[in-house]
Amino acid sequence: MRFRHPDGSTVHLAYCTNVHPAETLDGVLAQLRDHCEPVRRRLGRDRLGIGLWLARDAAHTLDTDPSALRALRTALDGRGLEVVTLNGFPYDGFGTGEVKYRVYKPDWADPERLDHTTALARVLAGLLPDDVTEGSVSTLPLAWRTALDEERADKARAALRTLAERLDALAELTGRSVRVGLEPEPGCVVETTADALAPLAAIAHPRIGICVDTCHLATSFEDPHTALDALAAAGVPVVKSQLSAALHAERPGLPAVREALAAFDEPRYLHQTRTLTPTGRAGTDDLPEALTTDALPVDGPWRAHFHVPLHATPAAPLTSTLPVLRAALSRLVGGPHPLTRHLEVETYTWQTLPPALRPRTRAQLADGIAAELALARDLLTDLGLKELP
Repeated sequence: MRFRHPDGSTVHLAYCTNVHPAETLDGVLAQLRDHCEPVRRRLGRDRLGIGLWLARDAAHTLDTDPSALRALRTALDGRGLEVVTLNGFPYDGFGTGEVKYRVYKPDWADPERLDHTTALARVLAGLLPDDVTEGSVSTLPLAWRTALDEERADKARAALRTLAERLDALAELTGRSVRVGLEPEPGCVVETTADALAPLAAIAHPRIGICVDTCHLATSFEDPHTALDALAAAGVPVVKSQLSAALHAERPGLPAVREALAAFDEPRYLHQTRTLTPTGRAGTDDLPEALTTDALPVDGPWRAHFHVPLHATPAAPLTSTLPVLRAALSRLVGGPHPLTRHLEVETYTWQTLPPALRPRTRAQLADGIAAELALARDLLTDLGLKELP
């Protein structure tokens, strides 16, 4: 979906296909047929943006086989779909039974991460619509916090500098600029937007910036305006933003609240949980630890890294951090010029919601994703953006 900003530029809205994880190109092509095109039809659109997640094997095939890339481009065009952004955070296995800490491997100290991200950039340059010259890729925020000693941190920084050089060369070769954004996430070396300032300032390259995920922003209790103003003051480009919402529990000490939170405890993904204390943020790596130990105080609200559907606020006594998303979006695209032109709804947790909230059919999933995109569309038009055909 495309929108005209009041300054005349185009803002793109997509939804991320990591909700339909596929490891191979055949799987990606099936996604387009079984999921993405039905969502487009529900929205009554001739064209719909999708943020592709390409696992290692699919990315390698597309990067090394020109006929495969042409086949994907043809399939996108034929189904009324377009791609301006990729999710390069998960490497592979995102749909397996237990992802947890595996999603942070390989990290930016490992050569595989650089090679994979370079392949994604080349693939994206070949998938961009004819009238679009800039693409974006979101990526791991360096590493999980325990994975980088000084030596590995040096390797990660060197890898990002090499990536910047490769992105420059790609732009010179193709005439298309691909930018890569570190995506701060609770528990990682770069947990917050503030944590991103130093490593990105050290690289200081216009094609290496940040991806602002509004669920992660909220989980870490960052104020959107303060965070985005600091990024702007530091000259850090917002490459893209993922529109998402976290779980919010206002009174986590109450038995009913803890019971409601426990319904979101599931075995596939980490659900880092945070609260604010007089001395700063406190947190656990996963929701069960928060619920079964005294690791977190209960005299203030908790937020859990569980991407909940944007349009469906959890039942009381829980709620979502949709207000944080609204505030972030007003700063991202509500000013005289957008801070980013690439927006991506990223609710990958549909199939791990509590059973009563989980879609049971492809049709129900398509209905839900379409409803999320409709809500995001309304938020944009409320900010003065005009939806384009």
